[in-house]
Amino acid sequence: MTSSEQCIIDAATNISEGKSQVASEILTRLARFSNPKGNSEERLMSYWVSALKSRVNSVENPPPVGELFYKEHVESTQLLYDMSPCFMLGFMAANLAILEATLDESDTKSDNNNRGNKIHVIDFDIGQGGQYVYLLHALAARQNGKSFIVKITAVADNSSQERLTKVGNALTQEAKKVGVCFAFKTVTILKLGELTRESLGCEPDESLVVNFAFKLYRMADESVSRDNPRDELLRRVKGLGPRVVILVEQEMNTNTAPFMARVTETCSYYGALFDSFEATMKRDNSERVKIEEGLGRKLGNSVACEGRDRVERCEVFGKWRARMGMAGFELKSLSQNVSETLKAKLTAENRVNPGFTVTDQNGGVCIGWMGRTLTVASAWS
Repeated sequence: MTSSEQCIIDAATNISEGKSQVASEILTRLARFSNPKGNSEERLMSYWVSALKSRVNSVENPPPVGELFYKEHVESTQLLYDMSPCFMLGFMAANLAILEATLDESDTKSDNNNRGNKIHVIDFDIGQGGQYVYLLHALAARQNGKSFIVKITAVADNSSQERLTKVGNALTQEAKKVGVCFAFKTVTILKLGELTRESLGCEPDESLVVNFAFKLYRMADESVSRDNPRDELLRRVKGLGPRVVILVEQEMNTNTAPFMARVTETCSYYGALFDSFEATMKRDNSERVKIEEGLGRKLGNSVACEGRDRVERCEVFGKWRARMGMAGFELKSLSQNVSETLKAKLTAENRVNPGFTVTDQNGGVCIGWMGRTLTVASAWS
């Protein structure tokens, strides 16, 4: 643990013990060593000071809650997904898992009736749709005379319709470009009880895929709501009878963990993530600044908020395994080809850096930096 991390722990300890004055004095000292334009440690320190000040006095220093749903934050999160190898490779692992699960079935269907393969992906947080651009290209490269019919259903609320229309149009154009038969639609689900095969337009001869890529961590669970939407959604999805469910999440224990445990966990996680930026992006890169601002909001919400205001509720892979198991899912081990392809991607994009790691552990593909796993991708049926 670095000296700055120890100071953060000391400040948090005094906050938890009700010694607000002592904590404020420590934060004042820490502020002198923070620099939004400095190295990764100095940049991260500025967000820690802000987060802990919110914890000391939420009236004078309101923590980020509503900001996590603003357009600016959505854009910063998308940049994180696009530019951080640890997140970008998580989406790539999801695509490879979809291909493994559906192309096996494609061979059988093609042998039986020569109709090709129908793939129907249900996505609960499609973002800008970037993941599916790569999936369409991957399918086009694998057609080899067999036709694929790909349908993507984006589940969303009414406020997202305009954005999703643009996403659908862009993916439709991309599909035409690469020669894949494609359909896109949105479905508004206001209550989990409305989540059925009929409401989603599922057909009997489709390979049904459900994609949970960085989605579930923002749903409330039994520690927040009696309704427990997190586990209910998993049970509802199991009832759809999917061929595969893809799960990609950050490897961070901040859901039910108490304040001090969250501080320790986020110190390690964000320290590694910001350090990886230092190795891959220039300090004056405007996109890096936007990404870090978004992460600062996530950090502040995770540390400074409680109850329903705490939107950031990540869990480690072991906890997700337990949740998936309780919902009736079984883990599908991904082939070694998945991790090997991810490593090759790092090489192809000139991002070869000994700090990045891709490993297979306990049935999941783990992507990390300097020995700290940051994201885990897994497949379930």
